[in-house]
Amino acid sequence: MILDSPRLPVWGRTMVDEEKLIEQLDLIRLSLPEAFHEAENVTRHKEEIFMQAEQYAQEIIETAERRASQLLNESGIVRQAEMQAQQIRQRVQQECEAIREQTISEIDRMRRQAQQELEDMQRMAIAECEEIQAGADEYADRTLQDMELQLAEMLRIIRNGRQQIQADTTVRRDPGMPHRR
Repeated sequence: MILDSPRLPVWGRTMVDEEKLIEQLDLIRLSLPEAFHEAENVTRHKEEIFMQAEQYAQEIIETAERRASQLLNESGIVRQAEMQAQQIRQRVQQECEAIREQTISEIDRMRRQAQQELEDMQRMAIAECEEIQAGADEYADRTLQDMELQLAEMLRIIRNGRQQIQADTTVRRDPGMPHRR
């Protein structure tokens, strides 16, 4: 896009169509890695896992309470039922915590991966821009060098012409000298 854009030779600049540049930037933005979407899905999935874990925990607690009540009615072993219920609660809490930590770890990993990919894309875009700029600078330098050579040749021709005119004028002013024609 930059190389095809019109040049302003006096200033050494290139005019770039802003709308086309914005379209290109939108294409880059739209092609960002799918990891961002995956991270959002994992975050949404995390909430589902938490809800399922809480529901599972609630079911286990209700089961444990029913069982404890049944044991109390049947055999009067309240202490044993309470211990079992406590163990179940602890186990459920540990499972929930493990799931939560695993989910957070996965989200962090995906976020770091997406960040790395974004940084890699930025580095590539900057390198490409620098390469384009270097090419544009080289082209401008070659063009200016050609113009300098052409102007130097024109200046030589002008000087020769002026010297010839001055020589002819000097000859015409000196009456003792024969005239050249």
